[in-house]
Amino acid sequence: MKTDKPRQGFAGLWNISFGFFGIQIGFALQNANMSRIFQSLGESLDNLAVLWIAAPLTGLLVQPIIGHYSDRTWGRFGRRRPYFFAGAVLAALALVGMPNAPGLMAAAMLLWMLDASLNIAMEPFRAFVGDMLRKDQHTAGYALQTAFIGAGAVIGSATPFLLDRFGVRNFHPGGGIPDTVLWSFYFGGAALLASVLWTVLTTREYSPAELAAFEGHEAGEHDVPPVPPASTVGGLVWIGAGLAITLVVAVLGLEKELYLLGGLVAFYGIARLAAGAMYARGNRDNLLTNVVGDFSGMPPIMKRLALTQFFTWSALFIMWIYTTPVVAQYVYGSADPASEAYNQGGNWVGIMFAAYNLVAAIVAAFLLQPVARRFGKVRTHAGALAIGAVSFLSFFVIRSPAMLLLAEVGIGIAWASILAMPYAILASSLPQRKLGIYMGLFNIFVVVPQLLVATVMGTIMKHFFPTEPIWTMAFAAAVMALAAVSMLRVREDAVEG
Repeated sequence: MKTDKPRQGFAGLWNISFGFFGIQIGFALQNANMSRIFQSLGESLDNLAVLWIAAPLTGLLVQPIIGHYSDRTWGRFGRRRPYFFAGAVLAALALVGMPNAPGLMAAAMLLWMLDASLNIAMEPFRAFVGDMLRKDQHTAGYALQTAFIGAGAVIGSATPFLLDRFGVRNFHPGGGIPDTVLWSFYFGGAALLASVLWTVLTTREYSPAELAAFEGHEAGEHDVPPVPPASTVGGLVWIGAGLAITLVVAVLGLEKELYLLGGLVAFYGIARLAAGAMYARGNRDNLLTNVVGDFSGMPPIMKRLALTQFFTWSALFIMWIYTTPVVAQYVYGSADPASEAYNQGGNWVGIMFAAYNLVAAIVAAFLLQPVARRFGKVRTHAGALAIGAVSFLSFFVIRSPAMLLLAEVGIGIAWASILAMPYAILASSLPQRKLGIYMGLFNIFVVVPQLLVATVMGTIMKHFFPTEPIWTMAFAAAVMALAAVSMLRVREDAVEG
């Protein structure tokens, strides 16, 4: 017989999501400072996107794997908690090592380690909220999680600026990483580990039997792996598409990093063929068959949300990579990473990122739930994305540091919805026993656009506007507007909870 999960009070909601506070400090330090670190170590503007490839590629591989195994894990430490604790330990070590990187290659490798660790910690948290809360509390749970994300990002983004105000050196005379960045990363590692430990020690996860009872069946029922549909034909099509991309890159002499895109497309085709062959031989319950099968058989609502995510995260990744060079050049008047003016611009970007995250925290805590109840989750999300698109366009007319904060208000409204609404919709519409793997697969539509931006945007920059990074904001505005329009394809009456 189906039973309801206990209703969580505010303290329970707090404990479930508090770990995300520290995880987001780590992400904020990465997002606001990695371009600065790479340029301080001697990298050019048009190659920044290539060096960021490690981050989304890692998420693409890690999150479905962690989602699959966390769905099936149960031990004395629980189901999801072992994963986000292990990820927090590794991420803290990476944050300590990052600003001490001796060169570009070491920095790129540490970025890979940091992003892998943050993804290991983050992915189970998304499913953890769905595990622990009733459907009628999903919006509240993801909204509070968003508030913690915003608060953590404010602290992570603003720390270099605040340290500068307290006299920590923000300019390295011989080039290299400023002390403000060094000590910010040390602080971030400690805060990340402490906040995740809070959630680990203050929560008790439901057992597999309890979760099955909440869905109205016995533990172990209905856990048959899906068949990858059209595995042979579909696999060959994907392989052919990957080879075609590679051929176009070679014939047209495009940037060599685009080979990565062709390789990933072909790799998925090979994975489909392998999964189909394994299933045909009776080897049905394994990582590859489950991941490929679940990806091929995504529920319709997830497919529609995936398109919105694709456009949304394309815009966000452009923002994270290029805001620092845009602000430094057009507002502070310097495109030289070794100059004091450039580093002042870099610090102000930290404040801007802190501002949009502060706005997101306030919107998530006080406005998101009542607006979603009044207008519905779908229209709320579409409206927030449209506001974000207009905010990106404002970079073309604003030349005052203080006025840039107005643009960040709009971006913060969009960010609050981005972090809450899609996950609240999914958690209310997906089977509990598959929540981890589906949340991990949903991340593909966060990662793939980032890979496209990382491989394509640098090429566009180099060939069309090598000294005018402001045009990246036009691309961000356009794809965010497409995200808002695509969200209207999701039917409000199909959203549960």
